[in-house]
Amino acid sequence: MKFSFKQFIVPNFAKRLAFMLPAVILMGVFVSILVEIGWGTDPASFMNLNIASALGWGLGNTEVLVYGLMLVFTFIFGAQMIGFGTLANMILIGYVVDLCRWIWRNIGFADFIYNSSLTVRIIIFAITLICFVFVASIYINAQMGVAPYDAMPQIISGWIPRIPFFIIRILFDLTAVLIGVIAGKLNPDGIQGSAIGSIIMSLLLGPVISLVSTPLKKILDAPEAAQPDPAQP
Repeated sequence: MKFSFKQFIVPNFAKRLAFMLPAVILMGVFVSILVEIGWGTDPASFMNLNIASALGWGLGNTEVLVYGLMLVFTFIFGAQMIGFGTLANMILIGYVVDLCRWIWRNIGFADFIYNSSLTVRIIIFAITLICFVFVASIYINAQMGVAPYDAMPQIISGWIPRIPFFIIRILFDLTAVLIGVIAGKLNPDGIQGSAIGSIIMSLLLGPVISLVSTPLKKILDAPEAAQPDPAQP
């Protein structure tokens, strides 16, 4: 299927955008907290965080580079997956993480997390993880384009249909974690975050997406109310 700018304008566009854009921003906010805790993020963020640290870059610039390369792959082999959500994920999340981490350092929240007891850290981690998975599911179910990272395993799955998609996705996530570990090993500061935590998070995302997809689709697919014609009496 060839790329067309018309695919950016999906049914119920305004409603979907109102769900998708805040969800992407909140994903960045919650990832920034998970990074501060240091117990793991989603595999994509874990990979990009360690590449960024090894290069001495910010996460925002790194994600634009990495996802930009993935976007080229997607454009060639799965152009129909690209939409506003694709670009929002690629551009916004990393810079939101960078901004929030700067804020956390300046208001003392990062120090609070670092100096907190194990119980407090567990509570913050659990709440943040649940919130992240929930807003990520909102972003995905808004169906305004697939993130470059998520598009690649879907394309690969189409090439080898005999292998179930969930296996391909798990292998893809494990590869991302491995790249992050390698980048961390090359970094004098060591690995950023937890590889094990990142793997666990990737396994949680699917069930929660399935849980919220049905009620969310009813909201997003509902026809928008017709606007009254001001010319009519």
